[in-house]
Amino acid sequence: MKLLNDMAIFVEVARARSFRAAAEAAGMPGSTLSRRIGALEKAIGLRLLRRTTRKIELTEAGRIYFERCQRIVDEARLAHEQLGEMLTRPSGVLRASLPADFAVTYLARLIAEFARLYPDITFDFDFSPRQVDLVSEPFDVAIRMGRPESAGSPGMAARPDISGNVQLIARPLVSLTPRLYASPEYLERAGQPGAPADLERHECLNIRKAGAWTLFNGAETATVPVKRRFTLNSAGMIRRLATLGMGIILMPEEIVGDDLRQGRLCRVMPEWHGGALSVHALTETRLLPAKTQCFITFLRERLTQTLAGTGDFA
Repeated sequence: MKLLNDMAIFVEVARARSFRAAAEAAGMPGSTLSRRIGALEKAIGLRLLRRTTRKIELTEAGRIYFERCQRIVDEARLAHEQLGEMLTRPSGVLRASLPADFAVTYLARLIAEFARLYPDITFDFDFSPRQVDLVSEPFDVAIRMGRPESAGSPGMAARPDISGNVQLIARPLVSLTPRLYASPEYLERAGQPGAPADLERHECLNIRKAGAWTLFNGAETATVPVKRRFTLNSAGMIRRLATLGMGIILMPEEIVGDDLRQGRLCRVMPEWHGGALSVHALTETRLLPAKTQCFITFLRERLTQTLAGTGDFA
């Protein structure tokens, strides 16, 4: 990198035929520029410039070096400019794994808005519930809900590959609050619970790995074992069963919003809620292509605006 920078400085001097003009173009003191040229000549072992009191001329070696260097420097500058254009106008295929229900009910409008903003990006989305392998599969990003697996230091999610030395990067997007919901038909049949302990006699629909609900009401906390007839790994199926009167669910409003607006679900024990549920973007590396970087930044900004009530999410 230093050699390329010194080559660029030499090309600037050779084109300007002036240390002062080249120093101004490079944005450095003339003494520094002169010292860098001297160091370059010493490293090559040949004098590249002939300095007089009135002008600067290229030596024979300098002319040969200039002819070679200017192509290299111009190519490097062009590559830099093109990469800068990629940041302002990203392109390519964005491959993402998304939680189906959250994506369909809440992210779809944001994805459509993002697609309009960046017409050169095409999309390949996977909505399967499995945990995709960002190391061995060609995904740019996975959007996940809940705590990153085996969280290590802040912003990191430890998840070793076969060799045991890969860590995924978890970038928080937004935090959601799960609340209790049930259908009017279920509540009419089973009754309205008034306190967390009442939930023990109700049918509670939850994801497979959860055996109890921890609920909060200000400083008050309650942990309730949940009774269930259904063992499920699909948030969409849990939500659908709830609308059909099969039990009470604990989910963020951002997933059940359509059912609330249509009256298929209603709030239960509104003063109680579950613990904060993190939505985060998982990537294999911190060095992201522009398409992925823009997508994550866009989601974080728009989700934050929406939940703060400053974004349009009708």
